[in-house]
Amino acid sequence: MATRGTTSDSFFRSLGSANRMSHQRWVVCTLLFFATVIAYVDRGVIAYLEKFLESIIPGLNSVRYGYILAAFQVAYAVGMLAAGGLTDKLGTRRAFAIAIGLWSVAAMLPGAASSVVTFGIAMFLLGLGEAANFPACIKTVAEWFPRRERALATGIFNSGANIGNIVVPLVVPTLVVLVTWRGAFVITGGFGIVWLICWLIYYRRPETHRSVSRSELELILSDPVEKLETIPWRSVLPRRETWAFAIGKFLTDPIWWFYLFWLPRYLQSTFGLSLAADRLPLVVVYSIATVGSIGGGWISSRLLRAGRSANVSRKTAMLICAFCVLPVFAAPYIHHLWVVVTLVGVAAAAHQGWSANLFTLPSDVFPKAAVASVIGIGGMSGAIGGALLQVTTGYIVKFTHSYVPMFVIACVAYLLALVIIHGITPRLAPARIES
Repeated sequence: MATRGTTSDSFFRSLGSANRMSHQRWVVCTLLFFATVIAYVDRGVIAYLEKFLESIIPGLNSVRYGYILAAFQVAYAVGMLAAGGLTDKLGTRRAFAIAIGLWSVAAMLPGAASSVVTFGIAMFLLGLGEAANFPACIKTVAEWFPRRERALATGIFNSGANIGNIVVPLVVPTLVVLVTWRGAFVITGGFGIVWLICWLIYYRRPETHRSVSRSELELILSDPVEKLETIPWRSVLPRRETWAFAIGKFLTDPIWWFYLFWLPRYLQSTFGLSLAADRLPLVVVYSIATVGSIGGGWISSRLLRAGRSANVSRKTAMLICAFCVLPVFAAPYIHHLWVVVTLVGVAAAAHQGWSANLFTLPSDVFPKAAVASVIGIGGMSGAIGGALLQVTTGYIVKFTHSYVPMFVIACVAYLLALVIIHGITPRLAPARIES
């Protein structure tokens, strides 16, 4: 039977390879893109509906909303530590299936929630599941793409984050009208179940996928075989380069979470917008933000091609992004909706450009075998910072009825982070890892 299966696979592959190159790796990339879109839709629904739900859920206010978001981010931090190892152990197909199954159910649970506690439990489970999205996507790209195509594939699936943020205001108000707010949670959570079915039917490793032609498989496997080795956490955790990256994530990741979870509430309460009227401003903000990641990466790449060092190129790009954030300080003092939308959109785009360069720092200074561990540590640090800021924002909004302190934090966080990063790693030299 084993011989027959092998012969059958070879037969189908020989058919697929006849005079053509298949493109199944891009189908896989499309699946990863939609998984990322779904992840951001699922986490964005509660942010979009929170102000509306305050009149429905007993006891829900800005402080308790902050705790609900903190539950998500604490779980996300814990999940980031475990996701990479579990994905390696279980394999991409099984690990991703378990993760999106968990977060899809969790995304539906608010549809049955009747209290702040049940919302918090649902968001905690959502954070656990969604923490696996990025590690699983990165590993899938490594399995299906040669090195020269991985950056493009990563950029494509990662763009799903902004698309997901755009989908929420376009879809959720209509769902609330058609199926009530409870049904909106259930239906958006159900998107993940549809994706899961497609994933289980379609996904196999390229070596065993019947639709992959011989020429495409040769392309996928064209890189030299890497020697597998592991570097334990205890070797990278004490390194100052690890701490530079982790501090950068701790200070700036929470700003992105602030925009994601609090911007709908801010626009609705400040400008008296309804759910339907809030959709276009949010679409514009995240449409502007889609430019940032590409622009930030382009700046550093252009400097590298001009002969500048990685140290100068990365930090110059990050400095430009940090300066582009500064005007957001004026947002709470401006009473014109579209000026505020523009300021926040530019700040969100600058964050994406900053983040694109920050994510490259570990690969600039650490060996490949250590990069995943360093990114996991930094991701955990950013999630912890996000949890703290969510709670802080809730109290500030409740007792001051003002978002001014939050925009001040958003304004200065990037410059402060860059000063610290440069102080810890002034030359961005390769880290010395002891065995």
